[in-house]
Amino acid sequence: MIKFYINSNEFNNDLYNLARAFYPFTNVEIENVLNINEASDQDRNRPYNEIMIIASLEEEAIKLKAYKGSDEEYTFNESISSSYKRFYRNALKRLVYMSLSKIAKVSLSWGTLTGVRPTKIVLDMLENGESKESIASFMKDQYLCSDEKIDLSLQIAERELALLQEIDYKNGYSLYIGIPFCPNTCLYCSFASYSIEKFENQVELYLEALMKEISFASTYITDTKLTTIYIGGGTPTSLSENQLERLLAHIDKEIDFSNIKEYTVEAGRPDSITLEKLEILKKYKVSRISINPQSMSQKTLDIIGRKHTVDQVRQAFNLAREAGHDNINMDIIIGLPGENIDDVSYTLDEINKLNPESLTVHALAVKRAARLNEEIDKYKDLRPDDIGQMRRLTGEYTNSSGYNPYYLYRQKNVSDNIENIGYARPGRECLYNILMMEDKHNILALGAGAMSKFVYYDKPKVRRVENVKSLKDYIERIDEMIYRKIKFKEEFL
Repeated sequence: MIKFYINSNEFNNDLYNLARAFYPFTNVEIENVLNINEASDQDRNRPYNEIMIIASLEEEAIKLKAYKGSDEEYTFNESISSSYKRFYRNALKRLVYMSLSKIAKVSLSWGTLTGVRPTKIVLDMLENGESKESIASFMKDQYLCSDEKIDLSLQIAERELALLQEIDYKNGYSLYIGIPFCPNTCLYCSFASYSIEKFENQVELYLEALMKEISFASTYITDTKLTTIYIGGGTPTSLSENQLERLLAHIDKEIDFSNIKEYTVEAGRPDSITLEKLEILKKYKVSRISINPQSMSQKTLDIIGRKHTVDQVRQAFNLAREAGHDNINMDIIIGLPGENIDDVSYTLDEINKLNPESLTVHALAVKRAARLNEEIDKYKDLRPDDIGQMRRLTGEYTNSSGYNPYYLYRQKNVSDNIENIGYARPGRECLYNILMMEDKHNILALGAGAMSKFVYYDKPKVRRVENVKSLKDYIERIDEMIYRKIKFKEEFL
């Protein structure tokens, strides 16, 4: 248990996320008090394993005391030279970080950074002409990042910057189309996805609504050029051959492809892939696909509820090559229940034989809505304890196999507080991933649960327009989803 007392409620989310980065399976409570002295002396006599932090935000300083049980006490103070909220946030997080680092006797490689996109800070500074040396100093002083993560951030941001300079992204936008169907729901999944078998009678209704939204989208943004299309899910190839072809034909008919740089479809689950579907993707000029094993260990696939076999991964990949696909990504997850470093090494060896153009390495995040979280006690003895070694192994493999890291993002509730990294051979990077993750241009998102993002370049602001997640609601309320975008355009664009 970690208990905060603080005389402001502006930074509760920051405190919570930073505390959970140190103690991912510990309850965190935050009490906002007008008078910081209300944190009573009696509360300081806590059980040995409980932590209390008292933070006082004053006009020109932050004062913090941290206690573990009744034996350990740490005091930190920092003067504040600006009333700007960001300075208070960064200073407070540094003090909390230092106290928890002392108590836990560990350091976090990302320091105080708890957000999803740490490389965005570095990329923005590079775009503003900052030197690598000044950026490194800033990341260390402001966020207490390790040299390893600073170097990684710089490497990725430099690659992103080079790719962005090749396209006129400020005068472009991307189209995301969501297909919320899967063969079944995996143990770790928290996305809004629906079993294709259980919801088979809803697929045609969904496609009808989606095609209506696609037709609307063709007239929505007319002053910029479409740069990339990304069809994700779920698993788009859960659709039948006929359904997939009708969807892609409708996109081809309604959408202007004259400026497209990249067209991605997540084939995803090997058990949803057929040669005919792969040929349909090729017919409609899809330039990049994903085939995602997550692991090449059959025992792991059985534990996490993937219904395909390792042999089906190989077969699907070879079929994709046969159909002419020459830009294939594969996803793996490190930290899956029951896996150890040898399992990850075996997965990498098997992927090396297939030789995909890109590899995305995810770290397992235990999301609140996932079945893994609901049944956490059932899998607690299968929790890996060598996630850091797994991350280092994947880094060594990609480096030796000619892949370069090109985008990065983080998630909450990840063991060892590590990151997800996309690696690719030169020229095979996914532009959509960079544009979306770094908020570099507008994303018009269609389908159930899809979230459109609109970027304002004259100020650091992104506005969002969400579609409902429920399959039933999306189908029944498709006109409302369209109207939401029309209303947003009238008010903000």
